[in-house]
Amino acid sequence: MTESITAATDGSPAAMAAVKWAADDAARRGLPLQIVHVVERWPYGVAAFPPPDWAELAARAGEQVLVEAITVVTEYRPDVRVRTELIEGSPAKVLREQAGTATEIVIGSRGLGGFVGALLGSMVLHVAGHVPGTVVVVRGDAGEPHGEIVVGVDGSAECEPALAYAFEQAKLRGCALRAVHAWQRPVYGLIPEIPADIEEVHRSHQRMVRDKLAAWREKFPEVEVVEDVRGAHPVEALADASTRADLVVVGSKGMGAVGSVLLGSVSRGVLHHAHGPVAVVNS
Repeated sequence: MTESITAATDGSPAAMAAVKWAADDAARRGLPLQIVHVVERWPYGVAAFPPPDWAELAARAGEQVLVEAITVVTEYRPDVRVRTELIEGSPAKVLREQAGTATEIVIGSRGLGGFVGALLGSMVLHVAGHVPGTVVVVRGDAGEPHGEIVVGVDGSAECEPALAYAFEQAKLRGCALRAVHAWQRPVYGLIPEIPADIEEVHRSHQRMVRDKLAAWREKFPEVEVVEDVRGAHPVEALADASTRADLVVVGSKGMGAVGSVLLGSVSRGVLHHAHGPVAVVNS
């Protein structure tokens, strides 16, 4: 099976930003890019009494969306092999199916159907929280590169896929990797009589992060790593770090009752509050 990167577009600004992000990543990885547009069979989810010729009109509009996307990519990244696909169905369901064959799925943070002012479209959470592999959510056109990737680190085995993805991204981009680990002080930590205990707890978190990164540093010796251990809420720490990052990488950290991947509270919070692209990596 040929590896590829899949980007979804509905023609919205956020979706076009996602297409460009995906084209950049395809160029870095030397992979082909597939651009997908999903045509919903019935408008607004209403199955009864569709407008006349709805399916034909929607397909024609979708083809135009794909033409615009491929035009952008061929002008922006002419070295990337690109193909398009028009698929009928529910957007979230189609993209979850695409995840089975794609190296990663790239989507915009909010499509044409989103509410004005909403940070995330509903489809983002239905895709990022329910597929294996990596889903990248792009909020808007990237500004000047910061030269840094941020990855959330904790003591669990579930963060290993996120570390693998983050180190690979840092290597491909030739930039630094900031490993952010945040821990919240217990209430008693505010008592002045026991500051030494808090310092020791902080050092133990630093040791955990150092041990967690040791094998990855050996595997990627060319990547400069910054260990960033903070006394803060993880979402707050990662959102703050995202202001100076080209990409924030988090693990999914959740499993549903029937074994399907779901978003944990930290990954969901980072998707809502990060200032740039976020990659949610599931094992």
